[in-house]
Amino acid sequence: MQKPYIIADTREVFSGLPSLLEEIANVEIKQLPVGDYIVSERVAIERKRAEDFIDSMIRKRLFDQVSRLKEAYEMPVLIIEDEGLFSRNIDKRAIYGAIACLLLDYEISIIRTANMEESANIIFAIASREQFKKKKEIALRGKKPNMSLKERQQFIVEGLPNISAILAKRLLNHFGSVKAIMNASIKQLKEVEGIGDKKAKEIKEVIEKEWKEE
Repeated sequence: MQKPYIIADTREVFSGLPSLLEEIANVEIKQLPVGDYIVSERVAIERKRAEDFIDSMIRKRLFDQVSRLKEAYEMPVLIIEDEGLFSRNIDKRAIYGAIACLLLDYEISIIRTANMEESANIIFAIASREQFKKKKEIALRGKKPNMSLKERQQFIVEGLPNISAILAKRLLNHFGSVKAIMNASIKQLKEVEGIGDKKAKEIKEVIEKEWKEE
């Protein structure tokens, strides 16, 4: 049986879900810029347990997370393992309202699963359909359609190690072009607020290290 290829974020390892997926798929663990699981060039999946979903709502991180996911991938998916979703002292209308907002305003596909095992099966099913039925290549970063030139420039810079959207804009504002960023020395990179010695060295390593096909 042909197995799909799934990239799982390093933060997911301790949940145990990647181990479940390894029984039915080829899984690679990487630190992902957005999302928890990447299954194709257009589909990335954010997975949240009920408790995580509520915490993200309360701390107002939820919509920022899904916005970044939607900016990077054409078809973002949110999986909510919803056992206990309504067990905390949170108004049900607020929870349903957040879900409705994600569906309608952010156009995020939402799948509610009962547990981790069900989540693993749905991730496997999505990956299999994308890779074997749709013939979609897997990619760490999606191909967001209809980007403007400025968005494409920022998108490229955000692909550098540990570069957030804010840092990408700072780099572009400081150097003026993607080419100038790529040609900058470690000393020059460190002139940008938020870029320290470690981050500057990681950026230069990615840019300059010889590519070797595995």
